[in-house]
Amino acid sequence: MAGRLRQAIADGRLVVGSRLPPTRVLAAELRVSRGVVTEAYRRLAEDGQVAGRRRGGTVVVAAPFAAVAPVRPEHGLAERTRPGLAERAGPGTGHAGGSPGAGGCADLDAGARVGAGAVGAAVGADAAPGVLGGDTALVAARSRAAMPAEPEVHPDGPAGGRAGTPAGLFAGDPGAEVFDALRAAPAAVDFTPGRPDLTTFPRAAWLRAERAVLAELSAEHLGYGDPRGAPRLRRAVADWLARMRGVRVEPDEVLIVAGTAQALTLLHPVLRADGVDAVAVEDPGSLGARQHLANGGLATPPVPVDEEGVRVDALRATGARAVLLTPAHQFPTGVVTSGERRRELLEWARDGGLILEDDYDAEHRYDRPPVPALRALLADRVCYLGSVSKLLAPALRIGWLVAPARHRAALVDAKRFNDLGNAVLPQLVLARLMESGELERHLRLLRGRHRRRRDAMIAALAEHLPGARVHGAAAGLHLTVTYAADVPDAEFAAAALAHGVKCQPLSWHRQSPGRPGLVLGYAATPPGVIADGVALLGRSLRALG
Repeated sequence: MAGRLRQAIADGRLVVGSRLPPTRVLAAELRVSRGVVTEAYRRLAEDGQVAGRRRGGTVVVAAPFAAVAPVRPEHGLAERTRPGLAERAGPGTGHAGGSPGAGGCADLDAGARVGAGAVGAAVGADAAPGVLGGDTALVAARSRAAMPAEPEVHPDGPAGGRAGTPAGLFAGDPGAEVFDALRAAPAAVDFTPGRPDLTTFPRAAWLRAERAVLAELSAEHLGYGDPRGAPRLRRAVADWLARMRGVRVEPDEVLIVAGTAQALTLLHPVLRADGVDAVAVEDPGSLGARQHLANGGLATPPVPVDEEGVRVDALRATGARAVLLTPAHQFPTGVVTSGERRRELLEWARDGGLILEDDYDAEHRYDRPPVPALRALLADRVCYLGSVSKLLAPALRIGWLVAPARHRAALVDAKRFNDLGNAVLPQLVLARLMESGELERHLRLLRGRHRRRRDAMIAALAEHLPGARVHGAAAGLHLTVTYAADVPDAEFAAAALAHGVKCQPLSWHRQSPGRPGLVLGYAATPPGVIADGVALLGRSLRALG
């Protein structure tokens, strides 16, 4: 039943906003137990295709499958005999523009209730045969439709391959455009790290908060705002940091920015004016952060990371006066900086160093207690960066920067001359979500969903990549997997993309040689799709080896 309902959603017979019949009514129509219908609805909700709404039954929230140009048959999954990638549709598998999540179902009134007879026809005897059991031809056709099409050849493509091809995308050193190119590459399964489950964005709560804000907003608040950010949001962020991260700050210490990327951009001139010409970075460490620092004219000497975190002896050897760290959940290895290493870091900072603490996903933890932020231990030597990109959505472009007092005025000036401050209305809406407890409730929802998806990925990796080692499973939105095969990880990632699976090679995030691996995001992908995607990863590696 769940499989046939998925097919009806995918081909547009059940459109977004449609309200499915009550379980009792549909069970009577199909002459099955109510428990069968309830379980089918539950499975669809877990995959993000339907969502329950108060007093309104169950609503379809997944967009119909949007096919792209097909690829060669060998990229398909014709030999698979169980429900496949596209059948368990989820984020990144063809949904046009993303689909509303459970939080937004209360405001979806575009479709009327679908009659039990119509739904019964979709799941009953008249439905396409074989869908319930995972029809092989359906899986193959829809998986092929989501795979990358044969690309055009561009004369200015990357060395070593054609522009747009998997080989071309992963050839050579990654440039500034590589993330945009990877984001645009079509794939049936998207394991790009750093994406939360965007189908759960709390649309209904956001709309309620926005209406409430607009109802009480005075005309003067629609003018130019404080470049530091709306006072109400700065108060809410200060309270959030105290509750969630143990960081005690005054609202006037908080600078609202357009995400961590802008925070780093604002820091460029401030650090250079302070005589800092190099910011040491973790190795492996975020390629994107390194690119942002280099774009500001700052050198990025690498500092090795071991099982306890960044090596402070190597940090001292670089001579850098500042370092960018992810101590609560190191990207990409997932290492938590140990207590001893934290003491060494704080000693280094007291000797004149500045720590840029990127607390990018510390709220997402599953198997361990919260780790204190370094900012809570040495406020005058730590510049703290955070955002809602991993908690709500990157598209909001809202984050915060808490800097030592000596840098605060210069950073406010940099923000003022950059954009006069973030848009005020979204700031006030976010503040209301924080004040009301809605954001914390949303975090609890995400932790449960992300934990299940993480567990699904770990189980699939054990089955399909049995020799691989998993890193960083206790928290975050991604896993790093290293393997012993004599296959460069860029080749592995290219082969995976050719098979319809998108991920990042670990070597992108290294400056020094190291064991090959992949960085795999799991938060935005339903468990069934994760299992199929990891199976394709295993097949890709075996083909290369």
